[in-house]
Amino acid sequence: MKITVTGSLGHISKPLVDELVQKGHYVTVISSNPGKRIAIEATGATAAIGSIKDVDFLVEAFQGAEAVYTMVPPVGYFDPNLDPIAYFRMIGYNYADAIRQTGVKRVVNLSSWGAHRDNGNGGIAGTYHLEQILNELPDDVRLSHIRPTSFYYNLYSFVPAIKKAGIIAASYGGDDRTVLVAPSDIAAVVAEELQTLAEGRTIRYVASDELTCNEVARILGEAIGKPDLAWVVISEEQMLSNLAAIGMPPKMAAVLVELQVGHHKGIIAEDYYRNRPATLGNVKTTDFAREFAAAYHQQ
Repeated sequence: MKITVTGSLGHISKPLVDELVQKGHYVTVISSNPGKRIAIEATGATAAIGSIKDVDFLVEAFQGAEAVYTMVPPVGYFDPNLDPIAYFRMIGYNYADAIRQTGVKRVVNLSSWGAHRDNGNGGIAGTYHLEQILNELPDDVRLSHIRPTSFYYNLYSFVPAIKKAGIIAASYGGDDRTVLVAPSDIAAVVAEELQTLAEGRTIRYVASDELTCNEVARILGEAIGKPDLAWVVISEEQMLSNLAAIGMPPKMAAVLVELQVGHHKGIIAEDYYRNRPATLGNVKTTDFAREFAAAYHQQ
């Protein structure tokens, strides 16, 4: 198959591209960084250097593809001018326009858990709008939305607080249940979907481990030599104050806190538990903890 992959050689796209090339597919990888060309070509894929904000470039990159993998690069919470919903909508419309113009019939889109609703979920609301835009594609476009849960690597953001205060603190935690996922497990599901001729619109959740925040803290704490590490739930006001102290713009801090509160209230996970995957991925929290410990001791 001819497959176009967005996301350069990122956390998900790199293992995805490796698997697709290994299976004999002709893969084009989109990257906005010209410096990635050599690394992309070293995988056996073809590099398409340009911006996903440029519809004409996307049309060229999607031309002739039998399937495409679409993803929206992560938002920057320290950008005071960013509107997460507008950002997702803009890129969603660009993807939809390019798909229509090129006649691509198979699309696998990276979304997120919590994308079933447009409020109470912080920046994840952007993925709700992304899904709705792509759902308006012609009926003969076979579209799958992949909804991963919380990425393991987001836990790295807690390292400074652990070093400074000896705890994990957020507006969710304690006995709240969380669901974590590894990029490699997401990549495996995306690869499977790209090679599957699903009909209509489908949604598939991806997760690697289900546990409480206290259990996560215990596993990470044991890995870094702090077996009593606690994950403390703090108020929205205190979390906003903490984010302001590290220089996060108020608007984006409010978006992040809304996401955390949504997690605490179970809003983010409610549809996941109604449609949880039949099997979990291979990478468990104990596996990730070794990487977390290495990063913790390097900082």
